Amino acid sequence: MGTVRLEPEGKEDVVTIWICRTCAVEQPETDDPGSVCAICSDERQYVRPSGQRWTTLDELASAGHRGVVAEVEPGVHGISIKPSVGIGQRALLVQTASGNLLWDPTGYLDDDLVAAIQQLGGVAAVAASHPHMFGVQVEWAHRFGGVPVYVQAADREWLQRDDPVVTLWEEKTEVLPGVVLHRIGGHFPGSAVAHFVGADGRGVLLSGDTVACTPDERWVSFMRSFPNKIPLSAAVVAKVADRVLQLDFDRLYDNFAGRVAGDAAGWLRRSADRYIAWVRGDFDHLTG
Repeated sequence: MGTVRLEPEGKEDVVTIWICRTCAVEQPETDDPGSVCAICSDERQYVRPSGQRWTTLDELASAGHRGVVAEVEPGVHGISIKPSVGIGQRALLVQTASGNLLWDPTGYLDDDLVAAIQQLGGVAAVAASHPHMFGVQVEWAHRFGGVPVYVQAADREWLQRDDPVVTLWEEKTEVLPGVVLHRIGGHFPGSAVAHFVGADGRGVLLSGDTVACTPDERWVSFMRSFPNKIPLSAAVVAKVADRVLQLDFDRLYDNFAGRVAGDAAGWLRRSADRYIAWVRGDFDHLTG
């Protein structure tokens, strides 16, 4: 899907929005995307052995990709792309009386997906937990009338497609009444969580994969790089956990359909303690 601009003479100039096939993050508006995706060439991501490859929204649509929207809990809907695009995150739409937050936006959208989101109240703000989750965030914002895209200032260097809709934020930021972004660091210096009170009156935390869920819906973990298996230090995990645990929350959702279904703050504390003990060497005697 190209961006159409009018030249002074009234002629249309179509500039392609390129998308990295590996991370699905949109690139600057240009005729040539270049040979390197800055996000994928970083040690937290990867470039496939076949080399850097690019795509476009039109190409992805022609290949049969589509959006799937499903309720996660009252007031929260998940947005997935089938077949998966890029890293394959599930975006989350948080509904409020003042508008909706799109969290960890997908790397694909089309008219049908936009229409489905409009039925849920549209999008009033866009934010990502960290640069791997930028997706086509600017394109999402444009499709909903130029709503703000909140980018953590500490991760400004990773913003590939800049645009007037981008709003840099520093510390605690309320993007909609009752929906607050907090910087916690760890995976990236600007890694963030979104916090709000759910329909049942208890706190909900959207953690991206700075705090990543395990299949049992209780434990969580922490990594600098999941695909490259690079850990964080005990000191960093302690700092991340302490920052997160200043918030009051019962449930936690990551960006790959993982969740902690109850007592999420307690499980995060236990998980951080377990991680710290292992990397500190407390359990080396169990490793043979």
